[in-house]
Amino acid sequence: MGFLDLLEKNLVKIPLESTKKNDVFEELVTLLDSSGAIKDRETALQDLLKREILGSTGLERGIAVPHAKTSSVDRMVMAVGIAPRGIDFDALDGNPSSLFFMILAPPDQAGPHIEVLADIAKVTKSEAICRLLRAATSADEVIELFEED
Repeated sequence: MGFLDLLEKNLVKIPLESTKKNDVFEELVTLLDSSGAIKDRETALQDLLKREILGSTGLERGIAVPHAKTSSVDRMVMAVGIAPRGIDFDALDGNPSSLFFMILAPPDQAGPHIEVLADIAKVTKSEAICRLLRAATSADEVIELFEED
């Protein structure tokens, strides 16, 4: 199972309404919860926050990949959020994050979890793809971008 297998139109939010790091967690978990992708919203949130304490999942070049292994899901799920103006996410390079890929995986799926993280790293390596993602105005545009690639 890779990144494209997890990409679902109803789990893409543009633009994110959040302006703060913890609000991004809330907003994307709510998106997953409302789609029926998670069993326990609070457990998912707590597991994400526990993982974040270990080190920021805000990477470089405006990309953040909040993720956690959690009992709140039966299968790996992913929500994508885009905040064109950027949000302070304690990123490694100190810059705001605008592309968010939230992954939740069951505790027994460490291998597939790592594969999806690697897929996201490959996809976001292209500055052109990142620029197109930041310019997207709908979930359809995001899905089309990856279907074309």
